[in-house]
Amino acid sequence: MSASLAILTIGVVPMSEVLPLLTEYIDEQHITHHSLLGKMSREDVMADYAVEPGDDPLLTLLNDNQIAHVSRQKVERDLQSVVEVLDNQGYDVIILMSTAAIKSMAARNSILLEPLRIIPPLVASIVDGHQVGVIVPVAELLAAQEKKWQVLQMPPVYSLANPVHGSEQQLIDAGQALLDQGADVIMLDCLGFHQRHRDILQQALDVPVYSLMF
Repeated sequence: MSASLAILTIGVVPMSEVLPLLTEYIDEQHITHHSLLGKMSREDVMADYAVEPGDDPLLTLLNDNQIAHVSRQKVERDLQSVVEVLDNQGYDVIILMSTAAIKSMAARNSILLEPLRIIPPLVASIVDGHQVGVIVPVAELLAAQEKKWQVLQMPPVYSLANPVHGSEQQLIDAGQALLDQGADVIMLDCLGFHQRHRDILQQALDVPVYSLMF
């Protein structure tokens, strides 16, 4: 009997790129996708999740293909509510597919997978002391990177390239900028990056390239 999997996202994620990676292991009819904000209009998102004094801003992609700053605390609150519903529905595995610093998620029965807890240690074990270069989509995310990648032996170097609005050449230029800073491994730190972006960089720069979906 195939396991059941619920994919939980905050905003918009390119599921057409993600699903083929998962259906190698789980029957597609047993996979569902649930987005907290992905089907909401920008106006509704900002009405319900606006950053208020004392809140931490969180960046997410909405269905207008534009980034929004929302309240991490409000998102965490409602994500946990969704996790509890999915847990009660009997899913074997729940994946929180987000690079955001989401805290305090818990499930009673389902296995809850959170990339922020899994990916950095996994990358650290793979690169084994090599200099990592990290590409992020927007400058606002750079502030959170140091804590995320503190498990690496050497602090990573960074550059910017946007998988939604950027060109192939901008991606290659961002990768080259990392090599110029001494990187010999590249990490694409955004769920908008997928196999096509990895292939472009590997062919152009001839270095190992990893993404959040490996």
